[in-house]
Amino acid sequence: MTAKPPTAMRIALPALLALLLGTAPLAAQAWWNADWTQRTRLTLDTSAKGVETREAVAAMPLAIRLHAGNFDFLAAKPDGSDLRVVAADDKTVLAHRLERFDATNELAVLWVQLPTVLPGSDKTGVHVYAGNDGAPASAAPGQTLDAATLLAVHFDDPANQGADSIGQARTAAPVVPEPAALLAGGARLDGKPLVWPASDTLRIAAGSALTVSLWLRPNAAASGTVLAWGPLQILLAADGGVSAKVGSALLAGSKLAPTAWSHLALVLDGGKARLVINGVAAASADVASAAVAGDLRVGDGLRGAVDELQVAQAARSADWLALAVASQGPSDKLVRSLKEGPDSGSADGGGDHGYMGILVKNLTVDAWVVIIILGLMFVLAVVVMVSKLRYIVRADRDNRQFQVRFRSATTELLRLTPQADHAQSPLYRLYCAGQRELQKRRIGEPGAKALGAASLDAVKASVDADLVRESHKLNAHMVWLTIAISGGPFLGLLGTVVGVMITFAAIAA
Repeated sequence: MTAKPPTAMRIALPALLALLLGTAPLAAQAWWNADWTQRTRLTLDTSAKGVETREAVAAMPLAIRLHAGNFDFLAAKPDGSDLRVVAADDKTVLAHRLERFDATNELAVLWVQLPTVLPGSDKTGVHVYAGNDGAPASAAPGQTLDAATLLAVHFDDPANQGADSIGQARTAAPVVPEPAALLAGGARLDGKPLVWPASDTLRIAAGSALTVSLWLRPNAAASGTVLAWGPLQILLAADGGVSAKVGSALLAGSKLAPTAWSHLALVLDGGKARLVINGVAAASADVASAAVAGDLRVGDGLRGAVDELQVAQAARSADWLALAVASQGPSDKLVRSLKEGPDSGSADGGGDHGYMGILVKNLTVDAWVVIIILGLMFVLAVVVMVSKLRYIVRADRDNRQFQVRFRSATTELLRLTPQADHAQSPLYRLYCAGQRELQKRRIGEPGAKALGAASLDAVKASVDADLVRESHKLNAHMVWLTIAISGGPFLGLLGTVVGVMITFAAIAA
């Protein structure tokens, strides 16, 4: 007859299976295309923990920064031509534009237009796929800026860094590139203005909505005209103070930190004008309606650097500008990223849930062996402790009941059977063992002989044998607990040491 496994093992194996299923990698989210081996999930946090917004923003251009922390440049093509941007539904492919892809330094900037950014949420996002050597070069990049944008100069065109990506307007003179720009390319300001000649595209009728914005990094004590276009001017004083003029109206704003990138925006909305600095309204005024036309000049008499000049025939809202500043600037409050593989688990809702997925995804075979053995030890220890606790509680309860009955009993105790009310009491079972031996010798019956020394030794031996069996029941399976308590810490230490060695080896590689 086949022996059954110990009770602790029969209980532990299903529990261990449940534990392993709980710690194993979760089923991956739907993968857009299995030919791509890497996915970076990006989410926008517009709640109070990130960049708080109060209204939905449509057709939002987002500048995505890729780096070694969220993107595997070794898996992607050297020129980034295998990159694909997919919407949050993991089905809709979005048009994107690579402004920079530097595989050597592991830095990249790409633009993508999000259909909608929800307020007070961390559910808006996109997926950036890479890692397909056989992928054809993506089609000509689609427009990543909204229809209201009239001029967008990224300063990343190697031939002419003043080129406009919308209407193909160009500066009248070559632009001196700025290596340490904010996004990818930038223009150095040396006192001579950058000029975009007047054109039909850059002509705004009187009373039309308008937003002009750019990033500026002034030198220390620099002063001059940041931007001049028809009746519009943005000025920088030597003390860092920013002001704007719309016709005769003056808007005095706050001061800029020298040698730091700041975002400046001038918004016209009917008879109102707003000066916005780093996404925060700095000044507003009532202005007279006037047409805006003529040459667009940037950096007249000013020394420093400029990046990402945009002109839109729309009054950008406070939320729109705040999102633009957060996505284009150095802040990391808006965009949260998580690098994934095809077998990675989902972690909806935030970066905190993604760390466990990263750990599970990168576990090696030896790490899984250690974890499984430790899990087995943990489950066995818990099963043994719980079973022993239950046994001791029941035994103690029945022992107390038997002791009360024994102290108040008469000869009726001689008639107790093993099926009495104290079945879980070890003391009762020892009493029954002695009772059986006495009944064999007809003790208490008429004509029975008195117990001799040999009979007393036989009764004692029988009770001692039952005592050994009761002690065995109390100590059963304790060896499992001893093994878990003694071996678990050493095995865990081994896993820690091996993990640290693998980590440093990976860093060295």
